[in-house]
Amino acid sequence: MVVGEQLTSLRRKPVQQRSALRVARMLDAAAELLDEVGYERLTTTAIAKRAGVAVGSLYQFFPDKRAVVQALTQRNLERFMSLAAERLATVDHQHWWAVVDALLDIYLQMHHETPGFARVHFGDAVDPRLLDGSRTNNDVVAEGMTELLIGRVDLPPEQLVTPIKVAVEIADALLKFAFRTDPKGDPVVIDETKHVIKLYLESRFGR
Repeated sequence: MVVGEQLTSLRRKPVQQRSALRVARMLDAAAELLDEVGYERLTTTAIAKRAGVAVGSLYQFFPDKRAVVQALTQRNLERFMSLAAERLATVDHQHWWAVVDALLDIYLQMHHETPGFARVHFGDAVDPRLLDGSRTNNDVVAEGMTELLIGRVDLPPEQLVTPIKVAVEIADALLKFAFRTDPKGDPVVIDETKHVIKLYLESRFGR
């Protein structure tokens, strides 16, 4: 499954395992620093130092800090889609309530457990089109979810696209509200978010 133009932020793709591991360390370092200082105060020098590499080594792969965070966000999205595929294989697709719960619970889990995710989510904190310059971040997420659901629900693909995009936009707005109200995510708002999305999808797809 293609979610965004993968690794477009890389100046060159790491071929050898050693280079791939070095890039992974840079992304891990960026994630840690995002939690500590935020995006505005993040620097390539700090990323390189935390990763234990020369700053010149970082510039071999990334032109600037934005590109590092773009690659980190792409990695997080791929992780989200992988977890979603695993979870959807175990839920009852005959009822939208189970599907919505599964997807939002994974998002919330990543928000609490994945370094850097709470700061940038799927990129909007940096750029609304961080994942793919031709599409919004929410569109990339929605298209990935649509691909996951095709074949898992008894509906033609063309009926899924727009409602899933709308559901993603609803979730994005309400979850931002939930975390603005409470840094850990207001549980009441989160429950209301699930309720609104479930009712919306049920109105479009039926039970």
